[in-house]
Amino acid sequence: MIFRQLFDAETSTYSYLLGCERKRSALLIDPVASEVAAYIELLAELDLELLYTLETHVHADHITGAALLREITGSKSVVHRDGGARCADLLVTHDERLQVGTVDIRVLHTPGHTGGCVSYLIGDRVFTGDALLIDGCGRTDFQQGDAGTLYDSIHRHLFTLPPETLVYPGHDYHNKSMSTIGQEIAGNARLGAARSRQDFIALMDELNLPYPRLIDQALPANQDCGKLPQSYQGAASP
Repeated sequence: MIFRQLFDAETSTYSYLLGCERKRSALLIDPVASEVAAYIELLAELDLELLYTLETHVHADHITGAALLREITGSKSVVHRDGGARCADLLVTHDERLQVGTVDIRVLHTPGHTGGCVSYLIGDRVFTGDALLIDGCGRTDFQQGDAGTLYDSIHRHLFTLPPETLVYPGHDYHNKSMSTIGQEIAGNARLGAARSRQDFIALMDELNLPYPRLIDQALPANQDCGKLPQSYQGAASP
C-alpha cells in the first residue's frame, strides 16, 4: 500500500494519501483546498488515479479540497450522513466499507466533536480526524458536539481496536505525527485509562476555548463540500 502523511502548516492539519500499488488508484483523507495543486502533483508523480476524498467531519478550521479535486480529477467525496454536507457523492454510515483497489476502508462513526465525525480503519491504522488526537481530543462545544458522546465513541469504537493499531490524527500542534491505540489508552491526557466519563465531561465543560479563527469561512464552504469562488479555483488548480 502506498502511504503519504501530508501537513498543512497554516492550519496544523494532517491529510493522508493512500493508494493501491496494483490498481494505481488512491484516496485522500481530509484534503485542504490550499494544497490541491500539491496533491495533483503528487498523484501524477506516483501515477495514481484519485477515486475518493474522505472527510472525517465537516471542518471548522480549514476549507476542504473535495470540490476542487472532484472538478479536476473526477473523484467522489465521502462524508457521514449526519455531517451536514448533503453535497457529498457518498453519505456513509457506521461500519460501511469502501474499496480502492486492494485497500479496504471501514467507516467507524465516532461523533462527539461534531455529530457527523467518523474515523477510517484501514489495515493496521486508524485515521481519527478530530475525535482522537495524540494525547488529546477535539473540542465538544459546537457543531452538535457532546463530551459524553465523544467519550463513548472513543471507548466503544477506537479503544476496543488492537493496542498496536496506529493512530493518525487530523491535527497536531506539538510535532507528533502518530501514536498507537495502546499508547492513547494508557496515557492520553484527556481520555486515558485514569479518567472516568464524568471527569471527562467536567474537564471538557471547563475548557473555555476561543472561537475557531476560520469557522465563519470554513463551515459554510465545507457544508458545500468546499465549493469556492472561481477566483480561488483558478489559483488552486495546477
